[in-house]
Amino acid sequence: MLLSRLLALCRREMARVPDAAPGEAEHLVSAVTGIPRPRLFLFGDRDTGDAERLLASLIDRRAAGEPLQYVLGRWDFYGREFRLSRDTLIPRPETEGLVERALSVLRRRGTERTLALDVGTGSGAIAVTLAAEASGARVVATDVSSGALRTARGNAERHGVSPRVSFVLCDAYSALKCGDRFDVVVSNPPYVAEGEWPSLPPAVRGHEPPAALLAGPDGLSVLRRLVFGAEGLIAPGGELWCEIGASQGAVASKLVSGRLRFLGVFPDLAGRDRYAGWKKP
Repeated sequence: MLLSRLLALCRREMARVPDAAPGEAEHLVSAVTGIPRPRLFLFGDRDTGDAERLLASLIDRRAAGEPLQYVLGRWDFYGREFRLSRDTLIPRPETEGLVERALSVLRRRGTERTLALDVGTGSGAIAVTLAAEASGARVVATDVSSGALRTARGNAERHGVSPRVSFVLCDAYSALKCGDRFDVVVSNPPYVAEGEWPSLPPAVRGHEPPAALLAGPDGLSVLRRLVFGAEGLIAPGGELWCEIGASQGAVASKLVSGRLRFLGVFPDLAGRDRYAGWKKP
């Protein structure tokens, strides 16, 4: 089948998928043909061989409610492609704002010999991006899921930063010794309250790992652990930055531990409370 016909077929089929977003057909056709999406229109007369059969299986998965990102097995974050697995959350655009804040800390601290900690690394999107964007930084990335760490290691290798990223299997800080050594601690922790679970989209409830989303009755159990355990890990002048739920800003502002100074709650590009920061004097 010619590429132009394959793309037209995919568009017709995806039009029947209720939650499909514009452009998903191009993502799927690119995945089965290996032709980058921006170049699909240049090769309309190319024969695609047996790509139609593979495409049909991907469309079936998408029509059954599986998110596009898991169907593809990868997604873009901060200008890089990250492989995904069922052990990892889908990287989301708002988390790029969290990375910006962590990078700002590293750049202020100097370009050489800085050390960052990414708690709950998942696919490694944050840790790998920090290492790639701050060339002198070393990063420690933790996760409670061994499957997530396998995926994250692969992404670190794929983007050429594995020598500067160390992966640790542990829950939050449990395997880390205190020592005032991290210039920045960053985390996109679970922050969905148990009562909010039924209201999440079916695609999230049915496919993303619950352990990476749920955080107790109020959604703040992990954030509290991060704040209360951070003082002994952060170097003087270092900072802790966490992503939070849009309704959690007021509670996050009341979390105080030892000498950590609360920096504030800051919005994402949609204007919703999304990032909370603390600093060690």
